[in-house]
Amino acid sequence: MTDLSRYQRQITLAGFGLDAQQTLADAHVAVLGAGGLGSPALLYLAAAGVGEITVIDDDLVSTSNLHRQVIHTDAAVGSSKTESARREMLARNPDVTVHVASSRLTADNAVALLRGADVVLDGTDNFAARYACSHACAVLGIPQVWASILGFDGQLSVFGMPAGPVYEDVFPTPPPAGAVPSCSAAGVLGPVVGVVGTAMALEAVKVVTGVGSPLCGEIGYFDGLSGRWEYIPVAADPAVADRIRQAPTPVAEELAVEPSDESAPMVPSLEDAVLLDVREPEEYATVHIPGAVNVPLSRLRGAAAGIADAARLADEATTSGRPLVVYCAAGTRSAQAVEILADAGITGVDYPGGINAWLERQ
Repeated sequence: MTDLSRYQRQITLAGFGLDAQQTLADAHVAVLGAGGLGSPALLYLAAAGVGEITVIDDDLVSTSNLHRQVIHTDAAVGSSKTESARREMLARNPDVTVHVASSRLTADNAVALLRGADVVLDGTDNFAARYACSHACAVLGIPQVWASILGFDGQLSVFGMPAGPVYEDVFPTPPPAGAVPSCSAAGVLGPVVGVVGTAMALEAVKVVTGVGSPLCGEIGYFDGLSGRWEYIPVAADPAVADRIRQAPTPVAEELAVEPSDESAPMVPSLEDAVLLDVREPEEYATVHIPGAVNVPLSRLRGAAAGIADAARLADEATTSGRPLVVYCAAGTRSAQAVEILADAGITGVDYPGGINAWLERQ
């Protein structure tokens, strides 16, 4: 800790002082994800004077990230999120040591990547990494500051404190594939991410310094539309922590990586295509590709009328010699719709990445 003037406003806080500041300087915090939640957390941890920070993320910065991932700039689009985050953190506090791991956290590497950290901030966006993080934290005895966000809402808690609950006390098993929409599918409001990500940094500072009481044994639920926090008690079961120390909770392969347009081999041209939007009506009303007709997947699954609507579009496509292109938000529902149509003798072409990919290309 070489620059006391940088931390003057913290040091003068009653109950914080030089001792807590020195504890921050001696601490090592690992942050999983340099995205929406990680962005404000990383900025505040660096600015607060955490001596050593490890950033773990395998993604690249894209334009669609920038409305909520405030650590990245437009100039960083296309570059590694870890390197972009490191650059911005050091620009704000050159005394911080920043390590980067441009890889995805998995059950195989989690313990090695998190070893040596005093606390872990889990801002990941996929279930495989969340359960791998919980397992590694249990093995290493590291507190885990966890949060998730979706739409206008956020959740926050601190797991792995002495005698406190672990992630699996709340979420014993992964949800079925497709049961929980991703932010790319359901959307998210940028400032909501900022509120929750900043709260994660605050919890990490409390865990490291011992100042205040970490949010352990409760889940804080933030309703962005009302601006209110509510708190839900969580009980710890020691048998659960013992179990996950032995092995991480298994996660189905399809839950491990969210679908993205970057992994798609081909993107069909929408020029002169007949477009079928299989999202729900409220999603369609919010934004849709011009000229698209809305027949929700739920209607295709449950009603002959839905298949008839799609058949009319298919006839229009066949008569005009144009392709029938099917899309949803991110590609999951459209792939299912194409299979349903195929069973009905209707040929449709899936638009990989959905409307999110289309918006990215505009």
